[in-house]
Amino acid sequence: MQNSELRKKKIIVAATGASGMPILQECLQMIRQEPAYESVLIMSRSAVLTMEHELDCTKEEIEKLADQVYSPEETGAGPASGSYRTAGMLIVPCSMKTVAGICGGYADNLILRAADVTIKEQRSLVLAARETPLSPIHLRNMYELSRMPGVRIIPPMLTFYQKPECIQDMIHHIAAKLVEPFGIEAEGYRRWEGI
Repeated sequence: MQNSELRKKKIIVAATGASGMPILQECLQMIRQEPAYESVLIMSRSAVLTMEHELDCTKEEIEKLADQVYSPEETGAGPASGSYRTAGMLIVPCSMKTVAGICGGYADNLILRAADVTIKEQRSLVLAARETPLSPIHLRNMYELSRMPGVRIIPPMLTFYQKPECIQDMIHHIAAKLVEPFGIEAEGYRRWEGI
């Protein structure tokens, strides 16, 4: 086998300072279960603060779910370059500050730079945009991003057609939707099959 055949597909997974850290954790676990994929994690300082509030685990425990970890300050790291090969990028949760930074091309940290690179290379960029209610500014920024090739905005919205029995079922369903654009079919993901 050639080295390129052995190479795993990298998904950059970033987390920013919005609610939804259990979904991040579930996405990282789903990627870890897929032998053809690996995750590259970048967590903002605000994400770490939110994670400590929402999860019963440490930053180090979340980082162990990833194959590689970078800090947002490492602006010279691999994900800052288009020559760093990836299947794309997932930002979960994605704050409106991050949405605004991506929309405006304001790449002042590794998360925003990696998103900027993902867009310019026309790779998949999935944003678990997290805010409620949404202001006209939020909607305008998301509208502009939605028109770009490869950008998908998948807000972590509750669904009930899969008959969830607990919150974990809902988290699993949303996480499965978030990793699907990268070619990952999560175990137990229940698609709509009609009435």
